[in-house]
This record gives sequence, C-alpha cells and structure tokens, in this order.
Amino acid sequence: MRLAIRHSTTYHFDEPVVHALQRLRLTPKETQGQEILDWQMEYDHAALELEYEDQHHNHVALVSVEPGTTEVTITCRGTVDTHDNAGVIGRHAGHLPLWSFLTQTKLTRAGPRLRALFRGVEEDPNDRLTYLHALSRTIHDLVRYETGKTGVQTTAEEAVEAGHGVCQDHAHIFIGAARAAGIPARYVSGYLMMNDRIDQEATHAWAEAHVEGLGWVGFDISNGISPDPRYVRVATGCDYNDAAPITGISFGSTTEYLHVDVAVEQQQVEQ
Repeated sequence: MRLAIRHSTTYHFDEPVVHALQRLRLTPKETQGQEILDWQMEYDHAALELEYEDQHHNHVALVSVEPGTTEVTITCRGTVDTHDNAGVIGRHAGHLPLWSFLTQTKLTRAGPRLRALFRGVEEDPNDRLTYLHALSRTIHDLVRYETGKTGVQTTAEEAVEAGHGVCQDHAHIFIGAARAAGIPARYVSGYLMMNDRIDQEATHAWAEAHVEGLGWVGFDISNGISPDPRYVRVATGCDYNDAAPITGISFGSTTEYLHVDVAVEQQQVEQ
C-alpha cells in the first residue's frame, strides 16, 4: 500500500522565546514492511542544527527556535510503501540488548491494579503469541478508549485504575504487563490511515513484543488488531518519552499551546 502523509505541528508561545531546542522524531523508519519513497521536513521560525540516529535506531532532528518568536511550525510530508506482514517486524536490531526491554520505566511500572489485570489473563505466558493476543483483548475490554482524560505523563497504573485512556495509555499498559510476565516489549509511535477520514488530530501509538521464532510483533490494543499496511512505524522506545514525536526545552516563555494536523491517505500505484 502506498501512503501519502502530511504532519504539521504548530507551537504558540505566550511570550517571545529567548532560547529553545526541539528534538524531532518525525521521519519514518526504513524497516521490514515499509520503504520510504520520499520525506521532507520544513521549519517556520526554526532551523535544523543536526541530525543523528539514537539508541533505538530512530532518526532524530535537533532544531533551534528563532529568538523572539512566538510561533513555530514544523511540517513534514512524504510517501511510504507498506506491506502486510501480519504485524511481524522480525529479528531484534539496534544498539540496545533485548533484555533492556524487560526493564520497567516510570510510565510502564506495574502497580497492584496492573498486576491484577495481567494475572487475570487466562492464557499461559509461555505460549507467548497466544498470551499476548489475550492480553491485548483484556486491556481493550477493561480500559475503554476515551480522549481528554489522560496526558503524556499518565502512567499505565493510573490509566488502569481510571478505566479509560487513549492509544498511548493502552500501549503503556500492554508493555508493563508483558514485561511483568518476562516478555520484552517496546513502545511505537507512528501513523495510521483511518478508514473513515483523512485528516486527524494526532499521531498513533501501539506496542511491540518479542516472540521466539518471530522476533518483534506489533499489537494495536486500541483497535484490537496487529498492525497491517495502514500503519507506518516512525519511532520506537522503552516508553512514550523515548519515541515522542516532538520534545524540547524553551526559555523566555511560561506557556505553550500545541496544535497538530495529520493527514494520511492511500495513493494509487501505477503498474
């Protein structure tokens, strides 16, 4: 499937910025199941300082914000070819050993509510693939998808206790439970082509777990499926903080307002 993507992020600052740096993870990965045909990034009132690959093989661009500005817009667009591998990414690669994805973070650490959730999954964790699908269904059933109730620093334990969350929360809960069961798991940020619309207000998030004989396998808990050709992987990490599309620091402004526009649509491929 050929997907055309446009992603625009605008920051509005309540006071002129003295100094600001933004770390961008907005370039899709060249990985099994997808090829990047073209990708461009544009900066309004910001400038590219350097580009590098982080410990998760994410492409990172570091940009500086023009001093004195009150608004910054970052726009990326491109075309990606995707293939249906039933959510299987394959063997582990990267600068981090596989066992590092067993370590809980502040966002994924299992408390009593999360431990009770994954202990309620009836499948045997030794049958990893069956267990992980059952875990995904359990989270989908017990933590309803609801926007506006959680934030980027909401923990998996807090989301389970509240009984609601968004794709980011579902991913953190799945990762925390998988790690507690001795299964390496990681966070994925990216794009999803919706069947009923082109324009969206956010990127998407899901999880991947490592299964013997298959390698990394994706699970979109919010939609109850493994990723198919509608999905584009952009960044991976131990949790949201490792794979967030944009993070940074600023001086000279006390408040910033963020507006995101995302459009993902299928393109016809000439034979």
